[in-house]
Amino acid sequence: MKYDFTTILERKDQDALALDIIPYEGIEVEEGFDVIPMWVADMNYPTAPSILESVHNRLEKPHFGYYHASKPYYDAIAWWHKTRKQMDVAPGNIGYENGVLGGIACAFRAFTQPGEPVLVNSPTYIGFQSVFRDTGRKMVTSELYKDETGTWRMDYEDMEKKIIEQHIRTAIFCSPHNPTGRVWEKEEIEQAMELFKKHDVLVLSDEIWSDILYPGMVHHPTQSVSEDAKNRTIAFYAPSKTFSLAGLIGSYHVLYNEKFKDAMARASAATHYNSQNVLSMHALIGAYSPEGAEWTDELNEVLKTNIDIASDYFNTVEGVEFFKPEGTYMLYLDFSQWLKNHNMTLEELEKEGVKKGVIWQDGKQFLKDNTIRMNLAVPTSRVKEALERLDRYVFSN
Repeated sequence: MKYDFTTILERKDQDALALDIIPYEGIEVEEGFDVIPMWVADMNYPTAPSILESVHNRLEKPHFGYYHASKPYYDAIAWWHKTRKQMDVAPGNIGYENGVLGGIACAFRAFTQPGEPVLVNSPTYIGFQSVFRDTGRKMVTSELYKDETGTWRMDYEDMEKKIIEQHIRTAIFCSPHNPTGRVWEKEEIEQAMELFKKHDVLVLSDEIWSDILYPGMVHHPTQSVSEDAKNRTIAFYAPSKTFSLAGLIGSYHVLYNEKFKDAMARASAATHYNSQNVLSMHALIGAYSPEGAEWTDELNEVLKTNIDIASDYFNTVEGVEFFKPEGTYMLYLDFSQWLKNHNMTLEELEKEGVKKGVIWQDGKQFLKDNTIRMNLAVPTSRVKEALERLDRYVFSN
């Protein structure tokens, strides 16, 4: 490969949450085991060279005063969406956000009232839950279900029932879906958007994972499936998941509806906080480039290998159920039957993994019991090491 996805980075004590915190209070990694970070959703690979070059070039200019987002910034987003998502995006369709969650919070302020119900599918991303809690909106969940093949599906009948009964006017749509790793088919998105059209529901579409796709998978932007979907949806994107840039802060929304633009702009301005960092802008320019695209293609190859290795292993662990991700770098594991077979609690299982340095994530936080989410965006050698530890010290006992 042209790019480095094998180096084991030394990130501890270098401003890296994934290494500096163990998200299990009172549990320590036993002596003789190093930490393999497989919880918070960032990646453990060296940053794409095109990003480092772009930021470095800007650092050579000895001034950091006020500025406007540049034409190259808008051009980079337009190029990325045209070449990677087959969507035409003009500067007037792009609005800066400090983060996808910040953008959703901004939309809540613009289009909903405190206490108002908003629909979201479940399992539900932890960050969405935080936005509901912090803005005082009511979270209404519609459970995804697994069909006869084990594929996660939306329950359109349940979604409609809750829209009607609770007079819902706004919904969050996660595409690809976190934590399940489902990449929705075009027909599925069309059916959801027809439902939202029928009941005049505003759609806030989180598409931050849309660049992490595996062979045969195609991301269909929510706004691309119909003219109505284009105009009733506010779509949120960022380079942070694809290029692991969360520490630089910087996302954006894509919006075509002129009335929505005004409302979003007013809600954003009211915070006096939603402003871009100049280095974040140049990081995006470096990311959304031909070299960044080449790096992303190689990244997806590496992540697919890791997904295959982990899936092959957990297929051998009796009592573990999971859907093999079609996108994202997360594996969402259901241990319900395994825990029953071994007379253990999820907390006890999680503790055993953490003690051996496998820092995975409590999946109950996504509103589904007896689950664990594993971040596989680490060098393949670390995936193998983590699975060997789990096999030897946790699942073989």
